[in-house]
Amino acid sequence: MIRYAITDRKLLAVDEPARRAALLALASLWAAEHIDYIQLREKDLPAAELKQLARAINGILCEAGAATKLLINRHADISLAANAGVHLTTAPGQPTLAEIRELFASSSRPQPVISISCHTLKEVSYARHEQVDLILFGPVFGKTIAGVEVVPATGLEALKLACEAAGDIPVLALGGITEENTAECLAAGAAGIAGIRLFAGSI
Repeated sequence: MIRYAITDRKLLAVDEPARRAALLALASLWAAEHIDYIQLREKDLPAAELKQLARAINGILCEAGAATKLLINRHADISLAANAGVHLTTAPGQPTLAEIRELFASSSRPQPVISISCHTLKEVSYARHEQVDLILFGPVFGKTIAGVEVVPATGLEALKLACEAAGDIPVLALGGITEENTAECLAAGAAGIAGIRLFAGSI
């Protein structure tokens, strides 16, 4: 089973220095627990600070000799500088997969791991056509903030259809995933699970 942790340092502490320290400690724990992927998703950080944090996390992974791979949300240039993969959404205004691959090729760097978030079968078909490495599909069980549902659940049947539409590309269930409902996601065809709070509880 593939495990894909997504960061949100604001869940970890109140002040910024403590948040970053806690995030680095969590990255170290994830490496020890053999988490497969970490997506650095700190959208509020300036590019320079995000790059510094990415390099620090990759340093932890390298020092631990971990197989855990780091991906950066949206910023292909930071991914290149930090020797990391890239995570995209299907929202407009982001670099295309072709642009990302050309960026790495022109820098004589190995092609990065690319994951993408999908919410519909049309988006899954696009991801399959572009031959991404991983598809995060959801929110399978909905998205809640402070106990209030803000995005309705796609459901397990939609997850099953997404896995079928993805072909050989691994699909990870995202959105409301818990230890209790993970087995249902795997039974629907998911290759693994992804989440923020699911893994943030490790520390």
